[in-house]
Amino acid sequence: MISIAGEVYNGHCIELIDYGTSLEKTIITFIGAGNMAKSLIGGLLSSGFRGQNIRAFDTDPEALNTASSLGPISIHDDSYSATNGAHIIVLAVKPQSISQACSSIRACVIKQDSVVVTIAAGITTSFIKEQLQEKCKVVRCMPNTPALVGWGASGLFTADKMSNAEKNLIDSIFSAVGSTVWAETEADIDIITALSGSGPAYFFLFMECLADIACQLGLNKETAIALTKQTAAGAAHMTLENNIDLKELRKNVTSPGGTTEKAIEAFLANGLRETVTLALKAAHERALQFSTNRSSN
Repeated sequence: MISIAGEVYNGHCIELIDYGTSLEKTIITFIGAGNMAKSLIGGLLSSGFRGQNIRAFDTDPEALNTASSLGPISIHDDSYSATNGAHIIVLAVKPQSISQACSSIRACVIKQDSVVVTIAAGITTSFIKEQLQEKCKVVRCMPNTPALVGWGASGLFTADKMSNAEKNLIDSIFSAVGSTVWAETEADIDIITALSGSGPAYFFLFMECLADIACQLGLNKETAIALTKQTAAGAAHMTLENNIDLKELRKNVTSPGGTTEKAIEAFLANGLRETVTLALKAAHERALQFSTNRSSN
């Protein structure tokens, strides 16, 4: 169902795109093959997405070699061939590299009806449009690294009027590696960045602390790590399987006068909530700084 009409632009044949295409025929290009791109690519492949429809471009040959090891994807050494005819172009580069990435895909975006998705923290949709010098459709997304194992959480936002087919296409791609939510405002994406974008590292740090202290108390390292991992996985699974408020879940496993209650009291008495507040606000402020700095350039 892809409608292709060849037009010539700067000596290149441009493929015009019809969004009546199915997910099986969707071509998605990653500009940048770093950790986040590899997480998304790996998750897409694991979910059954066709490798030949996934393209990757990066200026770093080592990054491309690593990406190619994930599966039978299409590796490109120039951005033009990677983006020509792509339905979705994902800008998977660091915020400081966004301008250069936009410049490298501008020729294709001008002449074909691609949707551009940015996953760079703090980069606004208006900034992308300005860099591309085109009234293209832009989606801002904040995924997280658990997408690699199919348990990602992605926040999505667009200010553009998009067809149901286009929006469903974007949603389907990121849903293939976890769950998605569409933010009501773009400001929500900066909060999502602090919460779920950076969130996995918060849990890893807490798990690291639990295992380390268990070892100090006398448990061997292998056992401490195994129990910590399974406890975290089980607790997370309980939150997903039960439509119960998080506070109620905690209360349900906290017996009065028991060991859990003593631990919770110690956490709260020593400023756990205040520490979490400071951490999320710091991450949120950093996301806003990226946005402000880019807007002022």
